[in-house]
Amino acid sequence: MTSLNRPARLNRALLALTGLVLLAAGGFALATSLGWLRLLGRDQPLVPGDDRPATWVLYVTVVVAVVLGLLFLRWLAAQVMRRPKTQTWRLEDDPARGVTKLAADAAVAPFESEIAAYPQVRSADATLSGTPDRPTLLVTVTAEPGTDLTALREHIVTDGVARLRQALDLTELPTVIEFRIAAEAAARVI
Repeated sequence: MTSLNRPARLNRALLALTGLVLLAAGGFALATSLGWLRLLGRDQPLVPGDDRPATWVLYVTVVVAVVLGLLFLRWLAAQVMRRPKTQTWRLEDDPARGVTKLAADAAVAPFESEIAAYPQVRSADATLSGTPDRPTLLVTVTAEPGTDLTALREHIVTDGVARLRQALDLTELPTVIEFRIAAEAAARVI
């Protein structure tokens, strides 16, 4: 399922821009130090003066660089995690008689098919997260342009979600529905 977090696109753009700037700076420094670029002399200092900075300044610079690098890696990893965590539900009334395990993705597959078959719906994607005690259903629906989203939402909640809630034997199923409007296909000129 796609992320319900709107700033994700901005995050990826900022990560890409930061990465490109750092790659360019590193490439420039490497090319200059190897003598491939002659914009700066290899033996010319970058800052005025011949004094080396204090040793503690070098250590602080390394620590700051490592911390920033780890933060950027964490930020990058967060962009990959786009779906809420799902788990296998363990359903049991009487453990002595047996245990039923249900993968959350398998539980919502028929629901997704049902919603995708609704009129004016191009595709549907759903994620069931949480535990049987505190479940959450996240649904992304791609609808045709001009669709009455209020009526479609009502249809999804009263029919699809109600049927899923009954199938899973849940008293309530908090649901978040994200609508996307499909782009109209451009007319082809032959």
